[in-house]
Amino acid sequence: MSAYTREANSGTGPGEITPDGCAVEVYARLPEMGETTVIASAVAEPRGSTLLELGSGAGRMTGPLVRKGFRVTAVDESPGMLDLIEDATTVRSPIEDLDLGERFDVVLLASILVNTADPALRAALLATCARHVAEDGCVVIQRLHDTRREEVTAGHSWSANGATITTLEVERVEDGVTRSLVEYVFGDRRWTQTYYSRLLIEPVFEEALAEAGLALDRWLTDKHDWARVVPAQ
Repeated sequence: MSAYTREANSGTGPGEITPDGCAVEVYARLPEMGETTVIASAVAEPRGSTLLELGSGAGRMTGPLVRKGFRVTAVDESPGMLDLIEDATTVRSPIEDLDLGERFDVVLLASILVNTADPALRAALLATCARHVAEDGCVVIQRLHDTRREEVTAGHSWSANGATITTLEVERVEDGVTRSLVEYVFGDRRWTQTYYSRLLIEPVFEEALAEAGLALDRWLTDKHDWARVVPAQ
Protein backbone atom coordinates (compact mmCIF):
# COMPACT_ATOMS: atom_id res chain seq x y z
CA MET A 1 0.00 0.00 0.00
CA SER A 2 1.43 3.35 -0.99
CA ALA A 3 1.71 5.81 1.88
CA TYR A 4 1.60 8.91 -0.33
CA THR A 5 3.97 10.69 1.99
CA ARG A 6 4.08 14.47 2.10
CA GLU A 7 7.04 14.43 -0.29
CA ALA A 8 4.61 13.33 -3.01
CA ASN A 9 3.01 16.79 -2.85
CA SER A 10 4.50 19.44 -5.10
CA GLY A 11 4.11 22.99 -6.32
CA THR A 12 5.19 25.23 -9.19
CA GLY A 13 5.46 28.96 -9.69
CA PRO A 14 7.57 31.98 -8.73
CA GLY A 15 9.17 32.41 -5.32
CA GLU A 16 9.58 29.98 -2.45
CA ILE A 17 7.69 26.68 -2.62
CA THR A 18 7.51 24.83 0.70
CA PRO A 19 8.27 21.10 1.03
CA ASP A 20 4.56 20.26 0.82
CA GLY A 21 4.03 22.32 -2.34
CA CYS A 22 2.69 25.60 -0.93
CA ALA A 23 3.77 28.86 -2.58
CA VAL A 24 4.68 31.49 0.00
CA GLU A 25 3.49 34.38 -2.18
CA VAL A 26 0.10 32.73 -2.73
CA TYR A 27 -0.48 32.11 0.96
CA ALA A 28 0.61 35.66 1.76
CA ARG A 29 -2.18 36.95 -0.47
CA LEU A 30 -5.04 34.66 0.52
CA PRO A 31 -7.48 36.21 3.02
CA GLU A 32 -9.04 34.81 6.15
CA MET A 33 -12.49 33.56 5.18
CA GLY A 34 -14.40 33.29 8.42
CA GLU A 35 -12.45 30.39 9.87
CA THR A 36 -11.30 32.29 12.94
CA THR A 37 -14.88 32.93 14.03
CA VAL A 38 -15.41 29.16 14.04
CA ILE A 39 -12.18 28.65 15.95
CA ALA A 40 -13.11 31.26 18.56
CA SER A 41 -16.45 29.51 19.12
CA ALA A 42 -14.57 26.57 20.64
CA VAL A 43 -13.71 28.55 23.80
CA ALA A 44 -15.75 30.55 26.26
CA GLU A 45 -13.39 33.53 26.13
CA PRO A 46 -10.72 33.96 23.44
CA ARG A 47 -9.16 36.99 25.11
CA GLY A 48 -6.05 35.86 26.96
CA SER A 49 -6.30 32.23 25.86
CA THR A 50 -3.10 30.66 24.57
CA LEU A 51 -3.32 29.12 21.11
CA LEU A 52 -0.80 26.93 19.30
CA GLU A 53 -1.32 27.25 15.56
CA LEU A 54 0.14 24.22 13.78
CA GLY A 55 0.95 24.93 10.15
CA SER A 56 0.38 28.67 10.30
CA GLY A 57 1.63 29.40 6.81
CA ALA A 58 2.05 33.12 6.15
CA GLY A 59 -0.34 34.07 8.94
CA ARG A 60 -3.62 34.19 7.03
CA MET A 61 -5.43 33.27 10.26
CA THR A 62 -2.75 34.28 12.76
CA GLY A 63 -3.42 38.00 12.65
CA PRO A 64 -7.20 37.67 12.97
CA LEU A 65 -6.76 35.24 15.89
CA VAL A 66 -4.48 37.72 17.65
CA ARG A 67 -7.05 40.48 17.10
CA LYS A 68 -9.68 38.25 18.71
CA GLY A 69 -7.50 38.18 21.82
CA PHE A 70 -5.67 34.87 21.52
CA ARG A 71 -2.00 34.74 22.49
CA VAL A 72 -0.74 32.84 19.46
CA THR A 73 2.34 30.70 18.96
CA ALA A 74 2.59 30.06 15.21
CA VAL A 75 4.44 26.98 13.95
CA ASP A 76 5.59 26.37 10.40
CA GLU A 77 8.61 24.77 8.76
CA SER A 78 8.97 27.52 6.13
CA PRO A 79 11.13 30.51 7.11
CA GLY A 80 9.55 32.49 4.28
CA MET A 81 6.10 31.92 5.73
CA LEU A 82 7.13 32.78 9.29
CA ASP A 83 8.86 35.98 8.18
CA LEU A 84 5.46 37.35 7.20
CA ILE A 85 3.85 36.81 10.60
CA GLU A 86 3.52 39.72 13.03
CA ASP A 87 2.28 40.02 16.62
CA ALA A 88 2.75 36.32 17.42
CA THR A 89 5.52 34.10 18.70
CA THR A 90 6.90 31.99 15.83
CA VAL A 91 8.54 28.58 15.88
CA ARG A 92 10.15 26.98 12.85
CA SER A 93 9.55 23.24 12.93
CA PRO A 94 7.75 20.44 11.12
CA ILE A 95 4.53 19.84 13.06
CA GLU A 96 5.25 16.16 13.62
CA ASP A 97 8.60 16.93 15.31
CA LEU A 98 7.34 19.69 17.59
CA ASP A 99 7.76 19.32 21.34
CA LEU A 100 7.71 22.67 23.11
CA GLY A 101 7.40 21.25 26.61
CA GLU A 102 4.34 23.38 27.34
CA ARG A 103 0.59 23.13 26.97
CA PHE A 104 -1.95 25.49 25.44
CA ASP A 105 -5.60 26.32 25.96
CA VAL A 106 -6.22 25.72 22.26
CA VAL A 107 -4.25 23.73 19.70
CA LEU A 108 -5.24 24.44 16.10
CA LEU A 109 -4.78 21.95 13.25
CA ALA A 110 -6.45 23.57 10.24
CA SER A 111 -6.04 23.44 6.44
CA ILE A 112 -7.32 19.80 6.34
CA LEU A 113 -3.87 18.65 7.47
CA VAL A 114 -5.58 15.78 9.29
CA ASN A 115 -6.60 14.47 5.86
CA THR A 116 -3.04 13.73 4.85
CA ALA A 117 -2.91 10.59 2.74
CA ASP A 118 -0.11 9.20 4.91
CA PRO A 119 -1.53 7.40 8.00
CA ALA A 120 1.81 7.58 9.84
CA LEU A 121 1.99 11.34 9.36
CA ARG A 122 -1.61 11.73 10.52
CA ALA A 123 -0.82 9.84 13.70
CA ALA A 124 2.22 12.05 14.28
CA LEU A 125 0.22 15.25 13.74
CA LEU A 126 -2.44 14.18 16.21
CA ALA A 127 0.22 13.11 18.70
CA THR A 128 1.66 16.64 18.54
CA CYS A 129 -1.81 18.02 19.26
CA ALA A 130 -2.22 15.66 22.23
CA ARG A 131 1.11 16.52 23.87
CA HIS A 132 0.51 20.27 23.62
CA VAL A 133 -3.12 20.64 24.70
CA ALA A 134 -3.90 21.50 28.31
CA GLU A 135 -5.93 19.02 30.35
CA ASP A 136 -8.89 21.41 30.31
CA GLY A 137 -8.10 22.74 26.83
CA CYS A 138 -9.22 21.75 23.36
CA VAL A 139 -7.90 20.95 19.92
CA VAL A 140 -9.68 22.53 16.96
CA ILE A 141 -9.39 20.48 13.80
CA GLN A 142 -10.51 21.28 10.26
CA ARG A 143 -11.33 18.21 8.18
CA LEU A 144 -12.87 17.24 4.87
CA HIS A 145 -16.51 16.52 5.66
CA ASP A 146 -17.96 13.25 4.44
CA THR A 147 -19.49 14.56 1.20
CA ARG A 148 -16.67 16.95 0.27
CA ARG A 149 -15.38 14.81 -2.58
CA GLU A 150 -18.71 14.98 -4.37
CA GLU A 151 -18.76 18.78 -4.07
CA VAL A 152 -15.35 19.57 -5.57
CA THR A 153 -14.74 18.35 -9.11
CA ALA A 154 -12.36 19.31 -11.90
CA GLY A 155 -13.22 22.77 -13.18
CA HIS A 156 -14.49 24.08 -9.84
CA SER A 157 -13.34 27.71 -9.54
CA TRP A 158 -13.71 30.54 -7.04
CA SER A 159 -12.20 33.97 -6.37
CA ALA A 160 -10.64 35.56 -3.28
CA ASN A 161 -8.68 38.78 -2.78
CA GLY A 162 -7.85 39.16 -6.47
CA ALA A 163 -7.03 35.49 -7.00
CA THR A 164 -8.77 32.96 -9.19
CA ILE A 165 -8.43 29.49 -7.71
CA THR A 166 -9.33 26.54 -9.93
CA THR A 167 -9.31 22.81 -9.31
CA LEU A 168 -7.79 21.58 -12.54
CA GLU A 169 -7.74 17.85 -11.81
CA VAL A 170 -9.28 15.49 -9.27
CA GLU A 171 -8.09 11.89 -9.59
CA ARG A 172 -9.19 8.99 -7.42
CA VAL A 173 -6.13 6.85 -6.87
CA GLU A 174 -5.54 3.62 -4.98
CA ASP A 175 -6.29 3.12 -1.29
CA GLY A 176 -9.09 5.69 -1.26
CA VAL A 177 -6.68 8.57 -1.86
CA THR A 178 -7.42 11.59 -4.05
CA ARG A 179 -4.82 13.55 -6.00
CA SER A 180 -5.84 17.17 -6.56
CA LEU A 181 -4.19 19.74 -8.83
CA VAL A 182 -5.10 23.34 -7.99
CA GLU A 183 -4.18 26.50 -9.92
CA TYR A 184 -3.80 29.95 -8.35
CA VAL A 185 -3.75 33.00 -10.64
CA PHE A 186 -3.06 36.56 -9.50
CA GLY A 187 -2.98 38.82 -12.55
CA ASP A 188 -0.23 37.48 -14.79
CA ARG A 189 1.32 35.30 -12.06
CA ARG A 190 0.43 31.62 -11.83
CA TRP A 191 1.11 28.81 -9.38
CA THR A 192 -0.02 25.21 -9.11
CA GLN A 193 -0.16 22.84 -6.18
CA THR A 194 -0.57 19.07 -6.31
CA TYR A 195 -1.52 17.32 -3.10
CA TYR A 196 -2.84 13.96 -1.94
CA SER A 197 -5.62 13.61 0.62
CA ARG A 198 -7.56 10.82 2.25
CA LEU A 199 -11.21 11.23 3.19
CA LEU A 200 -11.83 10.21 6.81
CA ILE A 201 -15.49 9.47 7.38
CA GLU A 202 -16.63 10.40 10.87
CA PRO A 203 -16.16 6.98 12.54
CA VAL A 204 -12.63 6.69 11.09
CA PHE A 205 -11.83 10.24 12.16
CA GLU A 206 -12.93 9.45 15.70
CA GLU A 207 -10.85 6.26 15.70
CA ALA A 208 -7.78 8.27 14.69
CA LEU A 209 -8.46 10.68 17.53
CA ALA A 210 -8.79 7.84 20.03
CA GLU A 211 -5.47 6.36 18.98
CA ALA A 212 -3.85 9.70 19.88
CA GLY A 213 -5.60 9.89 23.26
CA LEU A 214 -8.14 12.44 22.04
CA ALA A 215 -11.93 12.45 21.74
CA LEU A 216 -14.52 14.38 19.78
CA ASP A 217 -16.32 16.86 22.05
CA ARG A 218 -18.61 18.53 19.51
CA TRP A 219 -18.85 19.71 15.94
CA LEU A 220 -18.38 23.44 15.44
CA THR A 221 -20.20 23.61 12.09
CA ASP A 222 -23.30 22.01 10.60
CA LYS A 223 -21.18 20.42 7.88
CA HIS A 224 -18.96 18.74 10.48
CA ASP A 225 -15.84 20.12 8.83
CA TRP A 226 -14.62 21.72 12.07
CA ALA A 227 -14.37 19.74 15.29
CA ARG A 228 -13.72 20.59 18.93
CA VAL A 229 -11.59 17.79 20.35
CA VAL A 230 -10.48 17.23 23.94
CA PRO A 231 -8.10 14.92 25.80
CA ALA A 232 -9.73 11.54 26.30
CA GLN A 233 -10.85 10.85 29.86
